[in-house]
Amino acid sequence: MTSSPLRRAYFAMVRRILRLWVRSETIRPESFELPASDAAIIYALPRTSASDLAVLAEECAKNGLPSPLDALRLGAFHEPDAVLFLTPSASWFGRRRRSSTPPVLVRLVNALSQGNLENALIVPVSVFWGQSPDRETSAWKLLFADTWAVTGRLRRLLSILMLGRKTRVQFSEPIPLKELIAQNKGNERTLRMVHRILRVHFRNQKAAVIGPDLSHRRTLVRGLLHHPQVRQAIAEETQREGIPLEKAEARALRYGNEIASDYTYSAVRFLETLLSWFWNRIYDGVRVNHVDRLQQSVAGYEVVYVPCHRSHIDYLLLSYLLFHNGLTPPHIAAGINLDMPLIGGMLRRGGAFFMRRSFKDKPLYTAVFNEYLHTLFSRGFPVEYFIEGGRSRTGRMLQPRTGMLAMTLRSYLRSSRLPILFVPVYIGYERVLEGRTYLGELRGASKKKESILDLFKVIGALRQRFGQVWVNFGAPLPLNDFLDQQHPGWRQQPAAEGFRPPWLNETTNRLAERIAQRINQAAAINPVNLVAVVMLSTRRLALDEHALQRTLDIYLELLRAVPYSDRVTLPEGNGAALIEQVGNMGMLAEQNDALGRIFYLDEPNAVLMTYYRNNVMHIFALPALLASFFQVNARIGREQILRFSRALYPYLRAELFIRWEDEELPTVIDQWLAAFVTQGLLKQDEQAYVRPDPSSREFVLLTLLSRVVMQTLQRFYMVTSLLLDHGQRGLDAEQLESLASVMAQRLSVLHGLNAPEFFDKSLFRQFIAGLRQQGVIRPDRNGRLIHQRKLGELTESVAKRVLPAEIRLSIRQIALDRTANRPPHA
Repeated sequence: MTSSPLRRAYFAMVRRILRLWVRSETIRPESFELPASDAAIIYALPRTSASDLAVLAEECAKNGLPSPLDALRLGAFHEPDAVLFLTPSASWFGRRRRSSTPPVLVRLVNALSQGNLENALIVPVSVFWGQSPDRETSAWKLLFADTWAVTGRLRRLLSILMLGRKTRVQFSEPIPLKELIAQNKGNERTLRMVHRILRVHFRNQKAAVIGPDLSHRRTLVRGLLHHPQVRQAIAEETQREGIPLEKAEARALRYGNEIASDYTYSAVRFLETLLSWFWNRIYDGVRVNHVDRLQQSVAGYEVVYVPCHRSHIDYLLLSYLLFHNGLTPPHIAAGINLDMPLIGGMLRRGGAFFMRRSFKDKPLYTAVFNEYLHTLFSRGFPVEYFIEGGRSRTGRMLQPRTGMLAMTLRSYLRSSRLPILFVPVYIGYERVLEGRTYLGELRGASKKKESILDLFKVIGALRQRFGQVWVNFGAPLPLNDFLDQQHPGWRQQPAAEGFRPPWLNETTNRLAERIAQRINQAAAINPVNLVAVVMLSTRRLALDEHALQRTLDIYLELLRAVPYSDRVTLPEGNGAALIEQVGNMGMLAEQNDALGRIFYLDEPNAVLMTYYRNNVMHIFALPALLASFFQVNARIGREQILRFSRALYPYLRAELFIRWEDEELPTVIDQWLAAFVTQGLLKQDEQAYVRPDPSSREFVLLTLLSRVVMQTLQRFYMVTSLLLDHGQRGLDAEQLESLASVMAQRLSVLHGLNAPEFFDKSLFRQFIAGLRQQGVIRPDRNGRLIHQRKLGELTESVAKRVLPAEIRLSIRQIALDRTANRPPHA
């Protein structure tokens, strides 16, 4: 295109003109780097375009890359430009021209085959003018936006004028041409193969960045009413309610309008600008990890993002980051409580679709919602929902609510265009925006309903600093692989509307558990998390400066020695730097005396810090359990450690969604014990592990670590003690849950436990469900609980190993008092 002097002069003029108007940026420039090599670097653009080439030349100059306009001179090989165009440009009015193999590619393959060139790297580059998805029935978008249709020169000119201020460039991994030629398929077949690879790559890249075509919202919603399942639900509604068909159809249409998003590119661009200012104003930075792995894995999949839910801004943050990193923002399932004036409309235009908290006794609403979700999946839209249902007020991963997952599985089994890929996302805050609200709820206040006034509270929070935010993308989970593992014959089952295989509920629960584990597997440990873990393990919520530094440094060394996973991230700096950072955020109080500084938690921060500790408790649970064995035992053999760990680990795993399977436990335990020995927290002789002297600094560190999981072990002992003291068939599950919660409240008062979630009923409910799953208890026909006869022996033998005598005595005394005063059951 630029080989002749005339064309070079033309192109120089194009570049000067475009500089006056066009503003371009590279998507994730830090993720792209050319390998150190003497190979010829050839850029590949999907179509012949002077404007695309001009933008590419500008971005290469910005990023220190070789220019596509430089001549290539390597040995006997000469090429006037370092660029090839996969297809010729369309005519001025969009008429498609005949495609052929680019001449530059032909010359490259011939030179490599004849030995005139050592190697050549083809770098695919995509240029997106405005990065806007198309609306099938919108003339404006069809005229200007970067779409899937063939782009004529006239429309490209108008696109530059309308959207050129936001142009984005995506560099992809180089394709080593020499490796393809080494397959010895002959030049002609090699050329066809390279052409096909580039064509597929550009198509997948465009799908990942722009997303699929968008239908007009009104057309999409009206189309829902014509699907068989919705028609059947409308007919049943007319019979059940005794209303005319037209009224039932109008009701279904109203449901569709209540649910459906109204995704618009202008709103997404506005939100990106607004949120860029917001993140920089309120946070010290947003750190994103593993997004490069994500970009490599999403091609060819229907992507479902499943983040943890800690704050209302989770979905805004994730959509912003995906858009900023060249991936399509998802359609997001949001609670109908967020469909408020002003806020609801903006969220809807940013991709939110709204759902009611309960579908009970609403079969028509259920049918419309299911069909809308199926439409999103079948058209290839990325989707996002929170498997926890609502925000976690305690900071720990909540027990998943499986409604959306079940609808996803049913939709996929019914029909599918693309395989589904679940992408877990961990979002970690040093300080959540709703911290004050959570503080009240942690103290026992009822959950507040969202209102438009919350917007003004956010504006008021702009005067504060909230530290940093970490967003870690976890290991993706392909649904096909999961179903193959759980039910190898699932592909042979009939695909039909309304089909519900008998294994659906159990498989959905297992899928939810696996996703929750993968979210936790990508945890970001930040300074506030670590300081919270240490400070809340002290008896008076205080430590002197040197002890706190030393403990933080030891914890960092342990976490590096035994990584929880390759997706977990740790904070930068040593213990002193972490203390300074948390102190600057006003979350650590201090007092000075002649011996130095003492850090402590005041009452509000002591309660709120339980939230941040709970974010990462799953990472510390197993080492804390091992440390607890040495609180009342001076030495323990490896086999005893394994036996006691196996007895307690299933309940820890169920409550905290820990990643390791039971068969992996011995290996992981050996790694932690070796790390303890290395750090001097344990000693090892030929037969056992030995704790340090109780008066030593190392024993204090071991004790602090053991207290991380102590409340979970106390809940275990409370539940089992109540079961044993009430005898066989003495309680049903609901009574056991209620009594355990009351006992925990009493124990927290007697022993000064400043952790409100300690007596959270949901934790006891989850623990009781775990006992049933393990076969330790089972209900009889009347719902009364029967426990294994070995439960008493297990409870007392384990409790003596991990719980201090004072705590055991208090729990036993409270349990006996409750038993003595209970009325006889029928």
